[in-house]
Amino acid sequence: MFIAVAVFNFIYVLLSSASLPSNTLFDLFVGILKSDQEIMDSVKDDLKVVKERDPACISHVHCFLNFKGFLACQSHRVAHKLWLQGRKALAVMIQNRVFEIFAVGIHPGAKIGSRILLDHVTGLVVGETAVIGNNVSILHSMTLGGTGKASGDRNPKIGDGVLIDAGTCILGTLRLVFVLRLVLVLW
Repeated sequence: MFIAVAVFNFIYVLLSSASLPSNTLFDLFVGILKSDQEIMDSVKDDLKVVKERDPACISHVHCFLNFKGFLACQSHRVAHKLWLQGRKALAVMIQNRVFEIFAVGIHPGAKIGSRILLDHVTGLVVGETAVIGNNVSILHSMTLGGTGKASGDRNPKIGDGVLIDAGTCILGTLRLVFVLRLVLVLW
């Protein structure tokens, strides 16, 4: 529990603003942590995975102080919980603040598994009905989005163990259950 509390203490300070005061965020984060063991377990699992998969990560503390993908993912976990509780305006406020601070747009309705590595995630966009499984690695400038004004289930579903490389754009109700690695070479 100590690890999750330390991570969320750091995050609520980063996300605080005039419209989201730090004491309000603190109360929200602590309340969610106390009520959701799955989030606490996911924080620890994500932290371990970043250290395992990212050679640039020199320690767990280095990760939670400096890796915006990890911080954005944990912030999303709180926003998603608020979304599920019907506190959608507050969830979207947190999502917007995460976008301002980390340049990562994960809709609070999106479902994200555990053991997630979001590496160099500037430009990451994940739509409302997207699902990301467990043991997934996603790099920067990646979109999991819909295809226009369709309503309902309109975003991709990413299975367990998938790697999505930088610059990938996946639109529509696709289901990916394999490693997706697109490499573009410019001459």
